[in-house]
Amino acid sequence: MDTPAPSAPVVTVEPVGDESRDLVERLGQFERHDMSEFRGGVPGEDGTFPFPRLPLFFDEPEREVLLIRADGAVAGFALTRPLPDGSTSIGAFFILRGLRRGRVGLRAALALLRLRPGRWSIAFQEDNPGAARFWRRVADAAAGDAWREERREVPGRPELPPDTWILLDTGDGRPAS
Repeated sequence: MDTPAPSAPVVTVEPVGDESRDLVERLGQFERHDMSEFRGGVPGEDGTFPFPRLPLFFDEPEREVLLIRADGAVAGFALTRPLPDGSTSIGAFFILRGLRRGRVGLRAALALLRLRPGRWSIAFQEDNPGAARFWRRVADAAAGDAWREERREVPGRPELPPDTWILLDTGDGRPAS
């Protein structure tokens, strides 16, 4: 007898505030650890990775912290901010490793884009091949072939390779699921 395939978890993305700061700071340590593979960096003497930009997302009103859940359980977080050109940028997007192969990340990213229909500017590093594949797949699902890429230097970090930016518009508010 065949075993039925497990159903996909319900994925939600919800804005949070100071009440979730400790949780997101802890999740941020996992994200920083993952990024250390591509950007270098080691934890400080207290065993934690620096994440100096994170407080800005809680403290500046135009920035947003979002918690990602799968079937109600914590699955990750996203940080967004407006850019001067009117688009929204994803400053960080993190899904726990145990959930990455189950399309939780793709579904969360598309839910995030649905929350803020309009122009998006999403940066990633080509030396992180998983992120490169992921964000291109998100762009395809959200905008079909109506998106583009460009390379941009990382401001104030000449030692880093340029970021790749995906530029797309979800203006109708209905990216594909």
